Amino acid sequence: MNELKGLPLQGIRVTDFSWVVAGPMTTRLLAVLGAEVIKIESARRVDLIRGWPPFPVGKTGIDVSGLFINYNVNKMGITLNMRHPKGLEIARRLISISDITVENFTPGVLDKWGLGYEEQAKVKPDILMVSMPVMGKTGPRRDFGGYGNGVQAAAGLAFIMGRPDRAPVGTGTAYPDTGPNPRQAATALLAALHYRNRTGRGQFIELAQLESTVSYTGTSIMQVTANKTLQTPQANHLGYASPHGGYRCQGDDRWCVIAVFTDEEWKSFCRVLGDPDWTRDPRFASLLSRKQHEDDLDSLVEEWTKERTAEEVMNSLQQAGVAAAVVQNGQDLLERDEHLKVRESYVVLEHREAGRVTADRGYFKLSKTPEKVYWPGPVLGQDNDYVYRELLGMSEEEMDEYIVEGILE
Repeated sequence: MNELKGLPLQGIRVTDFSWVVAGPMTTRLLAVLGAEVIKIESARRVDLIRGWPPFPVGKTGIDVSGLFINYNVNKMGITLNMRHPKGLEIARRLISISDITVENFTPGVLDKWGLGYEEQAKVKPDILMVSMPVMGKTGPRRDFGGYGNGVQAAAGLAFIMGRPDRAPVGTGTAYPDTGPNPRQAATALLAALHYRNRTGRGQFIELAQLESTVSYTGTSIMQVTANKTLQTPQANHLGYASPHGGYRCQGDDRWCVIAVFTDEEWKSFCRVLGDPDWTRDPRFASLLSRKQHEDDLDSLVEEWTKERTAEEVMNSLQQAGVAAAVVQNGQDLLERDEHLKVRESYVVLEHREAGRVTADRGYFKLSKTPEKVYWPGPVLGQDNDYVYRELLGMSEEEMDEYIVEGILE
């Protein structure tokens, strides 16, 4: 694709067998860096997130899911019946002209198709393959499947979040799908590309989503292994900061988070509040004493915040050197957040079925290796002609034959 010229991964081709979120987010990171990503689906089994909202007003269907469109920007999409022997042969032809393959199925799916790493290496000896099974490819739980919400629970991430007097709540999203797993997988692939450039050798990368997510539980693993202490939910509190939490502000469901880490920050915090009498209470004289009387402190802080807008609270505290931020909803993120505007964090694209859509531009900015978002996620089978005719050199008669046989569907 001409648009990808000049991007750091220009010339790298990815055959993308992945679906839902963790795998497609991995290949999205490669696509916005210029890789030519070919997403494989079938009309017999489309990517599940094509059926997930949000949808444009008045429209539904497999081609207009905002979630799918955003997670698959800059990718090409083809249809291929992988349950047909000829479909598998076409997949091998694609692998033979690719640099990378990505999959996040339950272990054994690609092996049953004859497309495991060993077989891929026969048709492309220097192929780089990443496999993203939930529990890994070996061990007693290798056949466990699932999605991000289940992964974060199995990893213990959900257990340490929430209030101590309530059941665990988790992150509220399928966080492993968009956080640890795709970012670690993409980083591993970049390292593998560097390795291949130096040695000419391919690699197989196994990224067990459970293990990747466990790395995000922080010091809780060290606590239980070294100190035999089980970390429990702490609500919005933190052991080395006070006040630390989300505080109600003016308006309907408006909140601001505040974090005071040092006694100097506490003095700045008090000055912003106008040094009310309660700030001189001996109970709040030090971090240790504030921690000991944290519930009382939170109530007093909220008496101040609830009389002000979340933006007022954030701006006044930030100007004084105290960490604070509005708890933002979707409209805040898209329309009001000045930082995101300056960073140009979103891009408006024209989708042939969904119309105007907003997508994440990218997740980082690097001056020498930029990333770009040029087009939205593909409608089903959008790039069949380009991939099958131009890349694989199929004749019109050959394509017609495959269509009639139900292979290119």
